[in-house]
Amino acid sequence: MPDERSRSRKICGTYALVLYVARGQTIRIGKLGAFKFPRGYYIYVGSALNGLSARLARHLRPDKKRFWHIDYLLERATIKQVWTHQGAERLECVWARAALALPRARIIAPRFGASDCACPAHLIYFGAALPKFGR
Repeated sequence: MPDERSRSRKICGTYALVLYVARGQTIRIGKLGAFKFPRGYYIYVGSALNGLSARLARHLRPDKKRFWHIDYLLERATIKQVWTHQGAERLECVWARAALALPRARIIAPRFGASDCACPAHLIYFGAALPKFGR
């Protein structure tokens, strides 16, 4: 039977939100500035080293204070899928670089979600359809 500490231990990890913006629009992303977000699919990657389920629950909640760049976009975008990986290793930069290397990948808002790393952005735009994943 698990002890009290193991039951209260938070699961950490990396996640990706597959987002859809239904119509092109200009959105102000806090201090980052205003950007024209075209209609289509986006992938946003992040890490949750202090609790994956709590971070995802926050992203899914409509009533929240805007704190991260993604909070501003989520007011206008729909989350279509959530991908996760459990583990203490911070993989968000690896995932962002991999997404950026996919066909049709573009950065709409430079530095989005990447203020604490050297990545060009953690939000990648793909247009009308996501690329095929897998083999």
